[in-house]
This record gives sequence, C-alpha cells and structure tokens, in this order.
Amino acid sequence: MENDAQRLRRGALTMKYWLFKTEPDAFSWEMQKKKGAKGELWSGVRNFAAAKHMKAMAKGDLGFFYHTGEEKRIVGIVEVIAEYKPDPTDETARFGLVDVKAVEDVPNPVTLVQVKADPKLKDMVLAREPRLSVQPVSEAEWKHICKLGGVKG
Repeated sequence: MENDAQRLRRGALTMKYWLFKTEPDAFSWEMQKKKGAKGELWSGVRNFAAAKHMKAMAKGDLGFFYHTGEEKRIVGIVEVIAEYKPDPTDETARFGLVDVKAVEDVPNPVTLVQVKADPKLKDMVLAREPRLSVQPVSEAEWKHICKLGGVKG
C-alpha cells in the first residue's frame, strides 16, 4: 500500500479518506477481496449525501470497508480505482458509483462500540450518523482507527 509521503511525491496533493458500509450477507469483505485488482463497482447507493461524498472521491483515495448488520465493524481497507460515474443499477439515472479494490485486512476489526466510546473519534461521522452508507473520515480519525485495528504503515 502506498503511503501518504509517496502519494505527495507523485503529485496526489490531497489524500481523502472514506468509509463504505455494506451488509456482509449481500457483499462481504471476503467477496471484495476475491474481486482482486479489477475491484468492484460500489453500486446501489440511493442517498444524496452518500452520493455527494462519492462525487468528491479521487482515484487513489482510501476507505474503510465496514460490515453493518450484526457485526458493525471496520474489517478492511479499499482504494478508489475509478471515479464517480453513472450507476447502471439506478433506473432514475440520479445516482452514481465509484470502483474500489481491496487493499488489506484490518487485523483487529474496529467495532462501532469502540468508535463511539473513543474520545478521539467522538466527532467521526460513523459515531454521529451511523446509518449513512458512504461517509468521509478525517486524516486523524483514519490514523487512529488504523492504529486501533493493527494496520501497519
């Protein structure tokens, strides 16, 4: 995985971080990893706030892969590999999608309970608006969750 300094050197001036939520019964982290380098379309988002976040994504941005439902935990890291475009599953043609690929597992998945209990994460969107399917993550939140989750680098 490319680190922040490497991205800055190659001209990616602003790294953004995100969180992508999915129901593991519908599309799990294991399924995402099986897609390999070609990644997967992040389709089916039908919320204007979440769509706005996807429109702001750039190729190379990173995101947490979050299992909803019974688990409610961050289990992996994905990279945006294609920017916002129309979602072919949207019959209204109002919503779009991005493509993401799996980058790495979060060795010690970070739960929603942990996020809500951690003072350093009290302002995180996940703690305040846990239902939003695609949401921004600040750099400080990203680094803290990576540390909690045992992510190296």
